Order: sequence, then structure tokens, then C-alpha cells
Amino acid sequence: MSEYIFKLPDLGEGTVESEIAEWFIAVGDQVNEEDVVGTMMTDKAAVELSSPVSGKVIKLAGEPGDIVAVGAPLVVFETDARPAEEPAQAVEPPATEPAAKAVAEPEAAPAPEAQEATLDRKRVMTSPAIRRRAKELGVDLSLVPGSGPGGRITRTDFDQYIKRQAAAVGPAAVSAAAAPTPATTEVKVIGLRRIIAERLSEAKREIPHFAYVEEIDITELEALRKHLNDKQNDPAQRLTLLPFLGLALIRALHDFPQCNTTYDKARNVLIRHGAVNLGIATQTPDGLKVPVVHNAHSMSIDTLAAQIRRVSQAAKDNSAKKEELGGSTITITSLGKLGGIVSTPVINQPEVAIIGVNRAIERPVVMNGQVAVRLMMNLSSSFDHRFVDGYDAAAMIQSIKEMLEHPATIFLPR
Repeated sequence: MSEYIFKLPDLGEGTVESEIAEWFIAVGDQVNEEDVVGTMMTDKAAVELSSPVSGKVIKLAGEPGDIVAVGAPLVVFETDARPAEEPAQAVEPPATEPAAKAVAEPEAAPAPEAQEATLDRKRVMTSPAIRRRAKELGVDLSLVPGSGPGGRITRTDFDQYIKRQAAAVGPAAVSAAAAPTPATTEVKVIGLRRIIAERLSEAKREIPHFAYVEEIDITELEALRKHLNDKQNDPAQRLTLLPFLGLALIRALHDFPQCNTTYDKARNVLIRHGAVNLGIATQTPDGLKVPVVHNAHSMSIDTLAAQIRRVSQAAKDNSAKKEELGGSTITITSLGKLGGIVSTPVINQPEVAIIGVNRAIERPVVMNGQVAVRLMMNLSSSFDHRFVDGYDAAAMIQSIKEMLEHPATIFLPR
């Protein structure tokens, strides 16, 4: 037997340290090569790490919430895969190469079928949030059918499995199994929630937010949206209001480039971007993320709508690539049906503007001296008042308002 030290690998994009988000192993556990041992949280996403060797866990780097430097010991294994007399074998192999196999099978090794079944259970592909829910509910994820890429279990897959199990058990059994809720529960602020808290605090502390709210009559826009959707055979491809708002925003930014800007605090420089990389604030099981539609300015309404759907879903099921979670130049945020009347969105640093969408609702409006029922919606937006004057912020929103109220103008050539 010998010790193998699994060190935290470089997770990319200049990461020098990472937070332990969750362990799927404990000291004393027997782990197989390629088993998922835990999740590390970077500034961009949660990254699952697999064991490079088979062996017994004898030490972990810390508890969830602790910070580990790249290259520092993460897990220490007791293993016979790398004999002590072979120092060359003690070096951690590159991530692209498989770890060395055990020299000999133990006498009491489990049957190959049992080993394969154990490995399959640990290899289940899903998000850390779903793993956490499964652990809390006592669900074996290997029994949950996955519809995502490569059999990945999505949030919908998991929810449907839970519903089927609850229906099979019956309401009486579920009620009998219910345990009393403790009076108080302590929740450690770690992982993505910690990052969200830090970023929002920094944004509100450093940015003097200028809020601007405008009501918009989207009756004609909604009629156009429904007309286009009636011609769409695939319900999954139907348009929401977001791509229309995105196109209107892109056109407005031609006249207000100071809003398509990021602030480099270290160099005290404003960077005005020619391309529009549109951030889409998305609520996920892990918390708020901002996936990005890069080069949105070059897209048609259908392409933009498809990309918004794609990156939003990728953020929810943790399949988004790192480059899809960064590089936005301006962000749209929407609470959908929970949008309320007015909101005060927080700017997504280092951007200088964010456009917030509130709930659309029919209400009486006076038009040409007559009362008419119109579909009204508010835009609640925030701007960095250091770099965007109030007049320019209001003028840009008024430009968007005009286009959304007369939606044909969104598609006119410039």
C-alpha cells in the first residue's frame, strides 16, 4: 500500500484557487478510479472532479466552503495502484491520460459485474444541485433516466422521477413518512450563493445605481408575437418577448454606445464594445447565473431566440461552457410571470447597464380621449451613474419603448 495525493488541478481561465462546494466521498470510503469525488466552485461554474486512482480515502482538504489553491492536496488516497518503490509513478498524471491500473487484483475483489454497477452509479452525469437534492431525498441517481446529452439527468428528469415515485407510494405513505421541521436551520453560505452575495455586495457598494422605469404598450408587439408563433409548428421554437427586446436594445445601442461598455477598474478605463454580447440573467437550481449570447448583434429574431433558449437551459443544467458564462457587455433580466410592477435590478459588473423586464398585464389606458384595454409592461433598468448620464439612460429607454410599441421598426434596415 502507498499514499496517492490528488492535487487540485488547474480549472482554467487563470484560476489560482477554488472553493470546495460539495464532497461525494468521506474519509474511509473506498473509491474507484473515475468516481466523482466532489465539486469545486470557480467564479464561473461548478466543476465536478473525478478520482484518478482507486483506493481508500484517508484525508480530505477541508469542508465545503473552504478555499484550496491550485496544486495543493485535495484528497489523499491509500492505494496499491502506485507502489512506493516506484517514485516516477507517484507523480499525478495529466488530466488527459488515464491513471495507472492496479498491479494485481485483491484476493477478495468483488465480481466484475458488481464493480461495473458501482462505477455506473458514481458516473451518473448531472448537476451538483441535483446530486444534493438526491442526497437529501435518499434517491439513487442511477435509477433516474436522463434525457440530456450523454444521458445527463436534467432538473426535469429528476422532478418527474420524484413525482412518479410519490404517486407510486401514495399520499398516505408520504404523509406518514413526513418528519417534523426543526424550528431553525443554519445554512452555510458557500459555492455559487457565496459568489452571488459577494458580487452583488460589491456592485451595490461601488456602483452609484441610477434607476429608470418606463411603461410600454406592448399590445401590437404581442399581436405580432402570436402571429409568428401561430406559423411555428414546433412549440419549443416559439418566440417569447425577450428576443424582441434584445433586438430593440441592440438597435438602441448604436445610438447609445456608452451603455454597451465595461469598466476596467484596475486600469480605470472604459471599454466600448462594437459587438453586443447579451447577458441573460437566469434563475437556476444553484442560484442566479448570467449566460451570454455572444455576437447577438449579428443574429435574426429566430436565431437570437434559439440562442437565448440554449444558453439559459445550459446554465440551468450546468452544461454551459465557461466562455458562455462570461464576456457579456450588457444584461437583460426578467422575473417572467413574477415580474411585478417595478424592480431595481443590480448591475452585472463590469457592465454599466442592465435592462429589467416586469410583468405584462392588461389594464385600461386613455388613448385619443377614449378608454381602451391595452397590454402594458414596465421596463425597470439600472445604469452606472459614473459613466452613463441620466438623460442618456432615459433617452435610450425611450428609443427601446418606441420600437417595442411599433414593432415593425425593430426590423427596418439601419
